[in-house]
Amino acid sequence: MRKFLSIMLTLALVLSLGMSVASAEGYSGDVKIWVADNMVELTKAKAEEFKAAHPEYKDMNVLVEAVGEGDSASNMITDVEGGADIYGFAQDQLARLVAAGALVELSDENAAIVKEENDGGSVAAVTLGEKLYAYPMTSDNGYFMYYDKSVITDPSTLEGVLKQAEEAGKKVYFEINSGWYQTAFFFGTGAFVTYDVDDEGNLVKCNINYASPEGLDAIKGMIALAKSPAFVNGSSASNASDYAAIVDGTWDAQPVKDALGDNYAAAKLPTFTVGEKTYQLSGFGGFKMLGVKPQVDEAKLAACDALALFLTSYDVQAARFEQFGWGPSNLKAQQLDAVKEDIALSALAAQLNFSIGQGQYPNDYWSTATGLGDDIIAGKLDDMTDEQLMERLTAFQDILISLVK
Repeated sequence: MRKFLSIMLTLALVLSLGMSVASAEGYSGDVKIWVADNMVELTKAKAEEFKAAHPEYKDMNVLVEAVGEGDSASNMITDVEGGADIYGFAQDQLARLVAAGALVELSDENAAIVKEENDGGSVAAVTLGEKLYAYPMTSDNGYFMYYDKSVITDPSTLEGVLKQAEEAGKKVYFEINSGWYQTAFFFGTGAFVTYDVDDEGNLVKCNINYASPEGLDAIKGMIALAKSPAFVNGSSASNASDYAAIVDGTWDAQPVKDALGDNYAAAKLPTFTVGEKTYQLSGFGGFKMLGVKPQVDEAKLAACDALALFLTSYDVQAARFEQFGWGPSNLKAQQLDAVKEDIALSALAAQLNFSIGQGQYPNDYWSTATGLGDDIIAGKLDDMTDEQLMERLTAFQDILISLVK
């Protein structure tokens, strides 16, 4: 129903403003694109390349505006008709955008191209049910560990990283009161929390086993980390200082390089040990993508789909990497020597083998996870027995289940 109302409102708006000129040769009206601020000029240049290569679209007017992935989804959900025709967004917003009628399903032809040219994780990220709703743009939204190789000579275990940092009087940053970073421990032990969505993108069920032996080991791992004198809760390299290691992402590669200089290094997340069991830290992985909203004008829809496909092609993904370091989802672009030699992207690629794609989570999941992490950092769980910790995990789990209305 929401999708139908969205399309009807779009039709009313188009009729009130006058239909853009379309012809059998293509489309010659406006197409509005939202991308991150640093992508505006590149997107403009590539759109002109597209028009030059496709004469049927030579008179199309492409308007590129700076609206980042964090804002574009919220803006589109609030006002589909007033939003962009093509827009960038992060993986976790897919279901909400489909439910709001802000994404059109890919044609069979374009879906086949996307599946053939992009890695499996990014294809899964644009898929809801059996349908593809967006074009993969990056495969670089996840976290791993940057470290100072003059201090950390062995980054393979969390216990070893902490010990080496403590001996050097340095810090280890890890944001355990974040629902995004916190999953590194839970998912690493085999605990899980996911939410099922229906074909309209509505949350319908919570799948979780945090109140379990796996969840117990995860919370014990976080408690041990927080007890270290080297531990600092955080994940922003720009706001960090005097660190031997920081769990962060590719977006902070430059500030880490600036801070560590010749000692700059990165690796997948380390393992951690609880009792006699050793686990590989896991966590969320994610992707950026371009979506196309439904159109009343079929010629305009064809133009938007063709342009979105081009803007996520090998050539454009390679250019994004070369100019801004964005990690490609395109399989051919991933084989570029410069991509394979990039320290941060290589560490992320290694970590994504152990990470889980982020799906749709209710807003209150994040604040609930923050509360648990805050209690760990404050030492409120330090002296709890296993039974008491299980009670805390059960209460946490019950809240997360209750978030499905």
